[in-house]
Amino acid sequence: MNGTVIALIVVAVIVVALVLLVGIQQARRRQLRERFGSEYERRVEDHGSRREAERELTELARQRDRLDIRPLAPEARDRYLAAWNQVQSQFVDRPQAALESADVLVTQVMRDRGYPVEDFGNRAGLVAVDHPEVVHHYRGAHAVQLRNDGDVTTEDQRVAFVHYRDLFAELLDTEDSSGHRRHADRGEPR
Repeated sequence: MNGTVIALIVVAVIVVALVLLVGIQQARRRQLRERFGSEYERRVEDHGSRREAERELTELARQRDRLDIRPLAPEARDRYLAAWNQVQSQFVDRPQAALESADVLVTQVMRDRGYPVEDFGNRAGLVAVDHPEVVHHYRGAHAVQLRNDGDVTTEDQRVAFVHYRDLFAELLDTEDSSGHRRHADRGEPR
């Protein structure tokens, strides 16, 4: 009888441990999905393994959390908005040059905010942590800007430029004195 009771206790402890382990994994998966949005599913699809994708996303989140990402000073934000308006105005006559300028401008904003900018892949991964809803735009725009061949249509360039604009606006978002986020293009709460 004593051996049976011990066996039942051991089995119960194992079952409780398994239930806790599954619960912890599900909570971690839910947190990653909430933090990364559609980027979570893209990574799972790219890796073909949920476990590998989650490991990578967890590491990206750790890297990001170690960075000192800071908002732009109001004068820097205004300077970047003026530079963006100039880049945007050149798009009609020189779309490829405007794309290249947009890429440089986005990279400068990222550097000023505290993101490492040496490697595009790492840069995009870290942007995915804070801006998962627009990182796919960034990748697409960057790919078009790099192509710079006869296959790039004006429409491809226009779409890429809009993608850069979306990321640029996200990077310039700030909070006003009441704690509400203000959108860079319109100056209105989001």
